[in-house]
Amino acid sequence: MTLFNYWHFVVFGVLLLILIGGVIASLKQPVKKLVAPMIMSVTLIVTLIAGFSVVVVDKYTKKASLHKLKNKRLLSSEKIIYTGIVSNDGLHEIGTVTFEIKIVNKGHATGNVKGGNFYKASGFFDFFSGGANILYRPQTITKEFVVAKNLKPGQAKAFRVYFDYPPYFKQVSQFAKLYSH
Repeated sequence: MTLFNYWHFVVFGVLLLILIGGVIASLKQPVKKLVAPMIMSVTLIVTLIAGFSVVVVDKYTKKASLHKLKNKRLLSSEKIIYTGIVSNDGLHEIGTVTFEIKIVNKGHATGNVKGGNFYKASGFFDFFSGGANILYRPQTITKEFVVAKNLKPGQAKAFRVYFDYPPYFKQVSQFAKLYSH
């Protein structure tokens, strides 16, 4: 759940006034059959706008940044470790900071691929096994980790995450993103 700040409550107050105005206008409707559908329509529209407004207010008031991102591959355990620091650059507290890392086998990122990387053999065995994907090797891996909770304005927190590294990756391109909620 997101942490609300005063901008959320300002938007909710405006939407509450719109809802009250819509309900009053609906009740003044001379055709009584249309009162209930109008109230439901106004309520639905205000609810949808409220949902979108939470996302928009979060986007513009909660800003996290990533610093000193490093990775290290542990060959003995076939894992990769990402370390770094996340900081709250906004003026409001952030409920959760999610770190997303996407690694792509470099041949696919640069266009240097061979036909065998995309071709998945199919045959008699696959027909009866239901395509168990025994030989399937994904060329892109995306992982998400919650790296900080309740991050105050100006505060920074170090993190370390790790996950299994595919042994068939030769060289990788990495793409890191932060999501703050």
